[in-house]
Amino acid sequence: MTITTAHGTGTAFHEGLVHAYSANNYHPLPVVVARAEGAWVTDVEGRRFLDCLAGYSALNFGHGHPALVAAAHEQLDRVTLTSRAFGNDQLGPFCAELSALLGTQMVLPMNTGAEAVESGLKVARKWGYEVKGVPVNRARIVVAGGGFHGRTTTIVGFSTDPDARGGFGPFTPGFDIVAYGDTAALRAAITPDTVAVLIEPVQGEAGVVVPPAGYLAAVREICTADHVLFVADEVQSGLGRTGHLLASRGAGVEADVYLLGKALGGGIMPLSAVIASRDVLGVLQPGQHGSTFGGNPLACAVGRAVVRLMSDDGPGGMLAMARARGAVLAERLGALVGHGVDAVRCVGLWAGVDIDPRLGSGRDVSEALAERGVLVKDTHGSTIRFSPPLVITHAEIAMAVDALRQVLAELR
Repeated sequence: MTITTAHGTGTAFHEGLVHAYSANNYHPLPVVVARAEGAWVTDVEGRRFLDCLAGYSALNFGHGHPALVAAAHEQLDRVTLTSRAFGNDQLGPFCAELSALLGTQMVLPMNTGAEAVESGLKVARKWGYEVKGVPVNRARIVVAGGGFHGRTTTIVGFSTDPDARGGFGPFTPGFDIVAYGDTAALRAAITPDTVAVLIEPVQGEAGVVVPPAGYLAAVREICTADHVLFVADEVQSGLGRTGHLLASRGAGVEADVYLLGKALGGGIMPLSAVIASRDVLGVLQPGQHGSTFGGNPLACAVGRAVVRLMSDDGPGGMLAMARARGAVLAERLGALVGHGVDAVRCVGLWAGVDIDPRLGSGRDVSEALAERGVLVKDTHGSTIRFSPPLVITHAEIAMAVDALRQVLAELR
């Protein structure tokens, strides 16, 4: 069968193809992007939109950042993939430079955020058996309710989201779920067989839920006292999103294992990593874990350029930009509380906005904002998220929040 697509150009045509030939696992807004630059995207009909989602933090540095595109172009002309059957000249420097950026010792490169989480779970279990001395096949890992760590079968097995879990069992055993932010519940869940605590320092998919003051420090204290690994899922929160290199470090806390993804690939390549000490990642031996594309030279070349961007913590660096522009976003969104907004949670350039449910759903508001040229995404009913590229300007932030104000006024 031959499918001819050359005759179609509009939004409806492209959405029709997706509906006909793609599995129905997403419910996107009715926008079909054809080009993008910085904080802006242009659809197939020539309409421009301010991107205030940034690929759930995968595009922290904006669309087509020149330093990242240049690194990709240069590497494309050289070599893109070798598999790990051979070495490549980008892998070692990438691991060394990322280790230096985070002040750790070893890196396990993978591709997607979910792969980083799955890899972290495997490493934690193996560490538990070989280092902590947990009896074989008894390792347990404590996780937080409301968290989002990906959509593999193991991960959705400890999700508390019924949409993520429904229809996919049976699930992998060995996980204990406690309430996010509840130190007493965490302490009570620790047993001699516990090998790790896996949490997001800020719960992104849940609506940018920020933990209570002192919670992350308490997690660190509990893990240290009970010889348990603190595994921080920084796939969405890491690399500048919160105004800090890592959200956990923004709270003054060091984890034992960091999971990075999304922004690590610069919005160009899927690239993720598990980063830890030699005592932790050193438990892996050849043949026990791997990935054909993990550590490929193209992704590593882009990742090295990302590391260089993140190494600048000066006034013009990405972290300073996120802190300054995040303060503007928080102030402007905060002014909407009581005017169609019930609550705002903001950390760095990342905000969860709870819309008054009497005005409509988060989806309703997201669609109305798209009609005004601003792209955000809803989550969990009446909440919308703002996570624009760190390169967004103050004027662009004002435009986005003004558009939200207008939408809310029309819905009231």
